[in-house]
Amino acid sequence: MDQKKLAYLRDRYAGQSGAQIYDPEFRAVAEGQFQGERRKWPFADPATFCGAPFWPDAMAENFEGLDVALYGVPMDLGVTNRAGTRLGPRAVRAVERIGPYEHVLRRTPLQRMKVADVGDIPMQSRYNLEQCHTDIEDYVARIVKAGVIPIGIGGDHSITQSILKAVGRDRPVGLLHIDAHCDTSGPYEGSKFHHGGPFRNAVLDGVLDPERTVQIGIRGGAEYLWEFSYESGMSVIHAEDVFAQGVEPVIEKARAVLGDGPVYVSFDIDSIDPGFAPGTGTPEVGGLAPREVLAILRGLRGIDVVGADVVEVAPQYDATTNTAQAAAQILFTILSLADLAHEARAKK
Repeated sequence: MDQKKLAYLRDRYAGQSGAQIYDPEFRAVAEGQFQGERRKWPFADPATFCGAPFWPDAMAENFEGLDVALYGVPMDLGVTNRAGTRLGPRAVRAVERIGPYEHVLRRTPLQRMKVADVGDIPMQSRYNLEQCHTDIEDYVARIVKAGVIPIGIGGDHSITQSILKAVGRDRPVGLLHIDAHCDTSGPYEGSKFHHGGPFRNAVLDGVLDPERTVQIGIRGGAEYLWEFSYESGMSVIHAEDVFAQGVEPVIEKARAVLGDGPVYVSFDIDSIDPGFAPGTGTPEVGGLAPREVLAILRGLRGIDVVGADVVEVAPQYDATTNTAQAAAQILFTILSLADLAHEARAKK
């Protein structure tokens, strides 16, 4: 070992506290975390999404001053297979040590934006699916009206239809959709409010632009149900395409489809192979790895994120908690994309 280098390192770092950091970017992150030499224990205090401050009275105060509202939707009345995603928000909140730094995007979203966990959407009935969707739309519309970015955690994927009705009310939005299923099938058994059809409904509602919609990770035996995706002009990238082509061409295609307009991001945990994330109601083998999902999201830095959701975590099917861990990390990465978009809009 170079003795001069060793002497330099000893002089600079020997006896130094963990809070003493020289790199300006790293030091700025640390200053938001340390109190002297102490940091808050990751397992202390009631759990919130990504450790964000908890503001249960946000709606009563019209979300005043927020840039991002993180909210839960513990509702799974729209599932077609295994129930249990009503417990997803609680499981994702319980994940420790998410953030504060997104090392690829080089963002600290909770330090750069005013972010709060505003609690769960209050529902009028735990039994009435249609009423739940009315409640979801009304709540998210309040967030959007306040000029705040809504980021939700479900719950089953049916929730996204009503979220999009709020987010896309003034103009149709584009969609970055990462999922095992296209979710563009028609009504079943007298109801359109199921988790297999939110994006068909959103297009027909006039709030989602199918020509600016890209669906990534699609696979499994339900392909015959997704005619609407192709007929409407959505871009469908199967899981097999990701494996064959690699991540970079997928990112390039997604950028071309999404363009410069407003984009909603919807991530279904079943896009990830159940070997990594078994805790979901409709697992499909042969899926993406978490690192592929993160690479795709990070590769899309600069898209104009106006809202997002992470859905379909059913923790009772995963004793390891890996599913919630993956969902929480992806939530944080999407939050970092929202931070980039927020900064870009502020500069205009």
